[in-house]
Amino acid sequence: MTSLDHRSTTTGPWQSEPARLARAARSILACPAGVNLVVDGVEDVLGDLGESGGELGMQDLGGVPTFSSPVGTRLAAAAADGRRALLTLESGVGRPGSTEREAVVTLGGRLETRGLETCECCCDERETLVLVVDLVVLSQPTAPGDGRQRVPVEHFRSAEHLLNGGYLQRSTEHANLCHQDELRRAVSTTTGTRLADVIGVALAGLSPAGVDVQWVDVEGSHVHRLVFRRVASTTEELGELLRTELHAGLC
Repeated sequence: MTSLDHRSTTTGPWQSEPARLARAARSILACPAGVNLVVDGVEDVLGDLGESGGELGMQDLGGVPTFSSPVGTRLAAAAADGRRALLTLESGVGRPGSTEREAVVTLGGRLETRGLETCECCCDERETLVLVVDLVVLSQPTAPGDGRQRVPVEHFRSAEHLLNGGYLQRSTEHANLCHQDELRRAVSTTTGTRLADVIGVALAGLSPAGVDVQWVDVEGSHVHRLVFRRVASTTEELGELLRTELHAGLC
């Protein structure tokens, strides 16, 4: 397993801005474009996923990389053994071609199991695994030296980064792609426009304080900045504000 030279990543200007670096790293964890996992002592740890009849799912749960694995995989066995692993995440944050997309975060730590879960739709059992992070290195093309900056783990784990840019971007993309019918109904209901005349809706500029609602109908394109009644501080609050105020806040 690749090792990181602590000496090359523990000095430099990052020390004056750990919160910014932590937020950038958390954003990449929440919105990765590519994921690579290497486990100490296990060759091709993801190579048997096809044989097990499933695929690996990964999500960020409050700064903890969490995996959903078919039962009996090499990865599940490695987690049961508490093996160390390196998780490398390529940035999916920002527009394609932007410098934000050139960033990479490497997370080191120990794998642990969190029990079994059963899929509601197919009743298949899957194992929940986590990476307990104790090393965070952010690589950015604009950073000094070799571009690698050590991120203090306590800042990376901080709850203040729950609503990071990557999470907000991923939430917006998910809503626009998977909830188009609900968005069209919300615009139709709150503006008095026939549902058939609402051609498409998109959310943009999502923040804990509000969101831009953009839509096209037979009369043209429209944009409305929806300001929430309160500023969200958790992912649950943000989801609730979006659901309730999309139906009540458009005018």
